[in-house]
Amino acid sequence: MYEKYYGLSAKPFQLRPDPHFFFGSQGHKRAMSYLEYGLSQREGFIVITGEVGAGKTTLMRNMFNGLPADEIVAAQITNTYLNTEDTLRMVLAAFGLPAEAGGKSTLLVRLEQFLRDCDKQGKRALLVVDEAQNLTARTVEELRMLSNFQSDERSLLQTFLLGQPEFRTTLNSPELRQLRQRVIATYHLGPMNADETRAYIEHRLQTVGWRGNPCFTDGAHAAIHAYAGGIPRTTNHVCDRLLLMGFLEELDTFTEAEVATVLRDIRDEMAVPDGPEAAPSMESPAGATDVWPPSGGTVSRGTIDERLVRVERSMVSLLHVLRKLVATPANLPQMDNIE
Repeated sequence: MYEKYYGLSAKPFQLRPDPHFFFGSQGHKRAMSYLEYGLSQREGFIVITGEVGAGKTTLMRNMFNGLPADEIVAAQITNTYLNTEDTLRMVLAAFGLPAEAGGKSTLLVRLEQFLRDCDKQGKRALLVVDEAQNLTARTVEELRMLSNFQSDERSLLQTFLLGQPEFRTTLNSPELRQLRQRVIATYHLGPMNADETRAYIEHRLQTVGWRGNPCFTDGAHAAIHAYAGGIPRTTNHVCDRLLLMGFLEELDTFTEAEVATVLRDIRDEMAVPDGPEAAPSMESPAGATDVWPPSGGTVSRGTIDERLVRVERSMVSLLHVLRKLVATPANLPQMDNIE
């Protein structure tokens, strides 16, 4: 919606992982170094952990883009709420092998044959398991058993495990002692600092053709970092909403005040109603409990004014959208794509 207004070629702050926007913060560069080191070892496990939205999946997809297809056959699993046999089937399916029919022994023979065929072709197999914090210790042990497939000279399968910090608790459980002996490197991907957050925002904007419009003041950058805490996905969410507001209100500069407005809107949307006003009363007209006090209750003038301001702001935003759409008929066919 706002891309054309600001002269951008695409949305710079989409939430889905996209290696095209990969930003090498100090933490991401170090994590990438660990992954590259793991690849050079050609065996064992690499473990990367990080908070939700820290950029683990984007990191991995960026690595995938640089893998030599004539040397490495890579597969990725992202659905990890599985038992041990279903996990084995997912591994086969990720490598493009038939996984529907057959018992566990049949599946293991099929996977081993595939791995040996790769080895004969001078290739090696890499398995990446995302969202590893959802795996049980027993399932992780099943993945370790797959690393027992070896030729006379090398391991036939290498595995990277990506997960949230709680995965380390699973990894340190007594039953995974043998797996820990095969982990050749681990790294925790932490948040970006304030300078990196600023560089991250500008990097994503520049990737889609940003030429300084809109402008982010120092106060805006500081406010974004203070709220997002250096987490890329949260930063994307705030900046996307900020650009949307800028489009609606025709802004070319974002200050701390605009960021505060966006954050207030986000908090209002995420707030969970409580108390007797949480559900509209059937006895009040049109669900009027959001304005009128319930029987015997009172609502302060300040509360009413605040709610009226919210409604007015929403109406103004809606009018801005309608005016822009009417003024630019070319946008009408794209109504279904408005996010």
